[in-house]
Amino acid sequence: MPNNFDTHQVFNQTPPYDGVNLYDSDPMLKSAVVAENTDWAEPELSAFGASLGTAEAFHQGHLANKNLPELMTFGPDGCRQDRVEFHPAYHHFMDMSKRAGIHCGAFDALATDDRAKGSGVGVARAAKHYMMMQVEAGHVCPVTMTHAAIPALMNQPDLFEKLLPKLMARSYDPSFAPIEQKSDITIGMGMTEKQGGTDVRANTTTATPVSGGGAGQAYLITGHKWFMSAPMCDAFLVLAQVGEKLSLFFVPRFRADGQVNSLRFQRLKDKLGNKSNASSEVEFAEAEGLMVGGTGRGIANIMTMANYTRLDCALGSAGLMRQALSRALHHTHHRTVFQRKLIDQPMMTSLLADMCLEVAASTHLSIRLAGAYERMGTNPVDGAYARMMTPVTKYWVTKRGPTLGYEAMECLGGNGYVEDGILARIYRELPVNSIWEGSGSVMCLDLLRVAAREREAFEAGIDWLGEGRGNNPAYDAAYNELTALLVSGTIPEARGRWLTERLATLAAAKLLHERAPSLVAETYTASRLDGNGRFGAYGSLPDCTNARAIIEACCIS
Repeated sequence: MPNNFDTHQVFNQTPPYDGVNLYDSDPMLKSAVVAENTDWAEPELSAFGASLGTAEAFHQGHLANKNLPELMTFGPDGCRQDRVEFHPAYHHFMDMSKRAGIHCGAFDALATDDRAKGSGVGVARAAKHYMMMQVEAGHVCPVTMTHAAIPALMNQPDLFEKLLPKLMARSYDPSFAPIEQKSDITIGMGMTEKQGGTDVRANTTTATPVSGGGAGQAYLITGHKWFMSAPMCDAFLVLAQVGEKLSLFFVPRFRADGQVNSLRFQRLKDKLGNKSNASSEVEFAEAEGLMVGGTGRGIANIMTMANYTRLDCALGSAGLMRQALSRALHHTHHRTVFQRKLIDQPMMTSLLADMCLEVAASTHLSIRLAGAYERMGTNPVDGAYARMMTPVTKYWVTKRGPTLGYEAMECLGGNGYVEDGILARIYRELPVNSIWEGSGSVMCLDLLRVAAREREAFEAGIDWLGEGRGNNPAYDAAYNELTALLVSGTIPEARGRWLTERLATLAAAKLLHERAPSLVAETYTASRLDGNGRFGAYGSLPDCTNARAIIEACCIS
């Protein structure tokens, strides 16, 4: 009887995805960073990209999503504790992100040690966010909410000054303890209720003043939230009604007397993706909170936070798209089919080139928006750009992600569909950035509000797009069609998606003409700005497109 029971040799399989610098291998990210005058950060970004692009880092990401967070409602003594326990891999990434400053880097000038290096701190932080999302996306939720909470908390200066050192600390303390006992903190958010969803004015959670009430004063909050992500955070920004005036409150996990605050977590949501991140339903049973800003200023103050999280939704989707593309390229470079490498098959080459165009556009749109956020307080053009392009960029980049993720999976065939790799997780992850912080139609309605009520900002954005004329006839024709619609009067709500998509593709084409190789810009414009602003499935590029040259311009494999 033979001693060797091997029935076959393993060959024509893709080698491990390992030793890839997520910054140095991404020409589009690098050009976007340099275009925003952030080349000073390239050594730091390169080191961060090298630390993430390893087989071990991706394995830790797998572990964080395989071993799900668990709600621990009661402690051993039978008392409520409402804690969430995580696998060590989750804490590993939280530590990496916080040490890298993804939770605070855009606001470095506020830190007591003033780590700011000058212009570009927001873009450097955005690039790190973009890269971290490629490896493990779920833990980024509390990281990005902490980042977005910083400008929202500025609306209550006394509270903000007290919290600032812990908000800006580049360390990670996962202990369940009062804020006063911790070296650093994370901040979550609670807006959505069962009966209202996006319509937060329908919220029924109430806040009663402990004494006189008003900004910075203590309230007791009673009610519920249908979605409150990251319940392990040290505090939350929560909307509640004071009478009939929706207001914002800072609700810590511990009361002023050191006892656990009365946030009663009902369950963790069983989500399609985003598995490593805990999302919860919660009841407030006279939970202590401090009012942020004035009575009735809840929506205005929380929208400060929501706009920054919308920026991160776009950045996160762009990063996930980049990793999906990277895996497709890695596989097709090594896999042989019909006596040729997959990437050399003409139809596959065209598909990959088209995906490269989409990732290039998403990357430049997102990084440009991050730059605008950094400068919007001092540069009116950037202020107008941020106001108009936040809903546009968030809508378009997050909408394009799931389809691209599916195409990347298909490039790997069955190997892409199984949980052994990362593409199935990326595919489940991509829809959430479109849903969170305002779904697609909400973004379009926001844009229509800008067009109707903030005309100066809207017209400045249109003028910025007008600067791109003269490079490409298809761009000029699309721009002229847009302006003809705008001068005709009020934009019908039913055309909100058309308007948003047209602005997105025009902005992407303009940025690529300014910041990317001409072949990339010209092919993107020709394929995205046809007469209807529509295009077919990925891979349907114009005839005579040099697909291989596009791939080489966008990706270093």
